[in-house]
Amino acid sequence: MLKNLLEPKSIAVIGASEDVSKPGGRLTKNILTKGFNGNLYLVNPKGGMIQGVKAYPSIPELPEAPDLALIGVPAKFVRASLEELAAIGSKIVVVLSAGFGELGPEGKKEEKLLAEIATKHGILLLGPNCSGIMTYAHASKFTGAAFNLVRGGIDFISGSGATVDFLAEHAMRRGLTFNSFLTVGNSAQSGVPDIMEIYDDGYGPDSSKIMITYQESIVNPQKFLKAARSLNKKGCLVAGIKAGTTQAGSRAAASHTGAMATNDTAVQALFDKAGVIRVSSRMELVDVAMILQCVKGRTDGKRIAIVTDAGGPGVMLADELNRQGFEVPPYNERIRQRLAEVLPPGAGLNNPADCLPSINGPVMEKVLNILMEEVKDDYDFIVFMMGDSGLSDNWEIYRVLDDAMHKSPIPIIPSMVSVLSSEVPLRKFREVGGCYFEDEVYLARALSRVVNRPKIYEPESGAVGYDRVKISHLMDDQHGALTPQVTREVLQAAGVRFPGQIELTDKAGLKNVPFAFPWVLKVMGPLHKSDVGGVRVNINNLSDAEKTWDELMKIKDASGVLVQQMVKGTEVIIGANREEGYGHLVAFGLGGIYTEALKDVQFALAPLGKEEAGRMIQSIRSLALLKGVRGEPGMDLETLQDILVRIGLLVTDFPSIRELDLNPVKGYGKDIFTVDARIIVD
Repeated sequence: MLKNLLEPKSIAVIGASEDVSKPGGRLTKNILTKGFNGNLYLVNPKGGMIQGVKAYPSIPELPEAPDLALIGVPAKFVRASLEELAAIGSKIVVVLSAGFGELGPEGKKEEKLLAEIATKHGILLLGPNCSGIMTYAHASKFTGAAFNLVRGGIDFISGSGATVDFLAEHAMRRGLTFNSFLTVGNSAQSGVPDIMEIYDDGYGPDSSKIMITYQESIVNPQKFLKAARSLNKKGCLVAGIKAGTTQAGSRAAASHTGAMATNDTAVQALFDKAGVIRVSSRMELVDVAMILQCVKGRTDGKRIAIVTDAGGPGVMLADELNRQGFEVPPYNERIRQRLAEVLPPGAGLNNPADCLPSINGPVMEKVLNILMEEVKDDYDFIVFMMGDSGLSDNWEIYRVLDDAMHKSPIPIIPSMVSVLSSEVPLRKFREVGGCYFEDEVYLARALSRVVNRPKIYEPESGAVGYDRVKISHLMDDQHGALTPQVTREVLQAAGVRFPGQIELTDKAGLKNVPFAFPWVLKVMGPLHKSDVGGVRVNINNLSDAEKTWDELMKIKDASGVLVQQMVKGTEVIIGANREEGYGHLVAFGLGGIYTEALKDVQFALAPLGKEEAGRMIQSIRSLALLKGVRGEPGMDLETLQDILVRIGLLVTDFPSIRELDLNPVKGYGKDIFTVDARIIVD
């Protein structure tokens, strides 16, 4: 399937036209302008010749089923064209025509019919309302220019044709090379995740090592997750935009976790789980792709060597690198001595190495050779920054840079800031395969996104003491909010610890509580106990307990009192809620009454690996509180990791759980207990 997308042996344009202001006319022109080595079949009811190519009056008259068919006729004729293509055996059809789901319910119905026809006949359908496909082998796209793409460059899969065109204009001017542009439009049958799956299935040694994506809705999150993780593991790094985040409203939710998780929370957790670098603009996406193209697979490390011809920009670059968590260590004495031998007096010999505006090609070649020889073991990246002083031949320097980028043992990332005065030499630099940033600060930020990209974690498949059989028995025929007792038993079967507690419906039972004071008394019945004054702590004797009982039972919907052994220590929340299409979001953060106020919470998609759970814990702003402050002992972080893993297993094994809250989880060291919990089941 991928071979016929990228390198079809035959292409048919349904609705071809002599008029290049029409989609079929512009599409035909782009294919011809780019050049296509296979058979090009044009279909137009009038037949004859179109742009110098024979046209067939109808689809049934085509001499063969094309590997790739593109439909550019008015919307009312699209379904008939698709059926005729199915009849002759076409397997990939791209519908460029607009006038479908983007116009309302009737258009949506027609889209659904197209998808049903395609699926019935085993056809991969792209669109409708898309701009087409462009690869190194053909330009089957009716918007934008017929760019020269390069085999092995970047693959860009997009839900928006305009985004492809706008991004390409900027990216290719800076030297990015592309393998393919593929647009999916309204995604009646196949969206970005489906195409990613096709690229993944066809991935081989010569495939692109970089993929970028643009989506406004993620039609199949699980397919996106699977394909992106697989591509990452095969060596293809993925970055993308998920737009349309501001329209998501708050969902009504009965639990704290559900109320804190916004629609975009699930998207971010999905990208993190998939190992996808998420950005929010075309320029950021270009910048990240630029880093990926420059580093050629070497994406780790924090130590940067800088060479520049200008002091001020070098300082700004070093500052931003430091802000992003990188190190710019000074060069050692040996490097400084070697640089002093080739650079003029007054040059900066530290890091950054300031070569002065008078630098020329031969001297720059010596500088780069010194750095490539000396810093390969102690530095991870070289950043090269160059302007146009007018004192030397910039192309001579750029030629030296291009040679160095090909042979350097560590990646060299260029920033060429004089884009107007150096327009001609920069064009030459691009023509030989060079790429560059135009701003050093954006370079540092993009490098940070790549180096700090989400890691791929492997989930745990089980845990000691996790009793799946017992949980299944307890969950049988459960619906709605589980009782506190069933909730406790389910969580204990998952390996979650609770303090001593007893449920009472009779005040006299207080005299027979089997554990010592101090106690916590909680009203049973209301869901959010703190909100109604239903939690009382530090109950130190029976008299106080009986008085508190009387007060709690006056609360509306009170059905009894839960007596708990009091636990001291830092409070955190651990929870999960099910997000349609995504699975369960597991949450971790500061707990108790501060959960919603401070919103210091991290989310991840279940199931979790131990390292992934550790990343969640390490990422909260209030981590210092968990470790202990002002002489108080902290919480054992590995024990918290273990609880998170168990909750991830629980909601994965039992997807009927809609929402789950452990709030607060409390204690010191490894003695960490769930003080309050609730589970809601469909």
